[in-house]
Amino acid sequence: MQNCQGNGRPDKDYENWRWKPEQCILPRFDGTKFLELMRGKTLAFVGDSVARNQMESLLCILWQVETPVNRGSRKWNRWIFRSTSTTIIRIWSSWLVHRSSEAVGIAPKGLDKVFLDIADETFMEYIPTFDVLVLSSGHWFAKRSAYILNGNVVGGQLWWPRQAGKMQINNIDAFGVSVETCLTALATNPNFTGIAVLRTFSPDHYEGGAWNTGGSCTGKVKPLDEVVRNGFTDTMYGKQVASFRKAVQNSGKHSSKLKLMDITEPFALRADGHPGPYRSPDPNKKTQRGPDGKPPPQDCLHWCMPGPVDTWNEMLFETIRREFEGDSS
Repeated sequence: MQNCQGNGRPDKDYENWRWKPEQCILPRFDGTKFLELMRGKTLAFVGDSVARNQMESLLCILWQVETPVNRGSRKWNRWIFRSTSTTIIRIWSSWLVHRSSEAVGIAPKGLDKVFLDIADETFMEYIPTFDVLVLSSGHWFAKRSAYILNGNVVGGQLWWPRQAGKMQINNIDAFGVSVETCLTALATNPNFTGIAVLRTFSPDHYEGGAWNTGGSCTGKVKPLDEVVRNGFTDTMYGKQVASFRKAVQNSGKHSSKLKLMDITEPFALRADGHPGPYRSPDPNKKTQRGPDGKPPPQDCLHWCMPGPVDTWNEMLFETIRREFEGDSS
């Protein structure tokens, strides 16, 4: 859990900054009202570790109202708030589409195969039980994998045999196809009567390298004055939003099931909101640069709690309120 204060982070101002939309008012999170709106309902966070980050933020906020009962298993996390029979679930799905390590064509066994046109059955078989679904993906498309479309190997990331010729699909295009596949499958499934909220690509703030090549966000103690453009983030965000729009078109009369939670641009300003070197409560962790000037290992992708990620749940609360109260104001 990204409890940055508990992990020893010395500054606290990052907890107090709050995003303010220009043309509307974003209400504060009301835990009691949230549980009442979700009475007898199930909210599922599905996707990568950033989905877990948002779920843990929500649980921390709701814990101030009521202590939930842990009914999780090895398969997924499940928390139940008994006063309103509200269930919050997290299901891991790295790409939101089917994955296999079995050999496919030229892609050898052991390599992750991402089937871009098949939604992930890990959560799809349970969607009739979900009232609200929050989806998070994107960052796993930077990892080594092969892409499968219509049963054929069409591309890869950090893997591609020279003898195979030119790839048909790169990792960014693959991300777009996966988003369209997942959302279309959800919206057009007659057994899913809830809403699916696509949270847009979560920006990271590594400087001087990536997460595994010495990237750092150490010393960031206040929001940026303006967004420092990141080509990968901008491209992934654009592809994701375009795929959301395609899924809406594909879904026809069922498109109202799909909602977009656009967090990418405003939270690109929050370079101060990551754990950085304060990733764990380990008292022996390194938090300063070494004699050679290299930064300590750190997390500039996930978000501190309390911190910016709490605002995502205020946005989610307002989305749920408008849906279940029928108020679009």
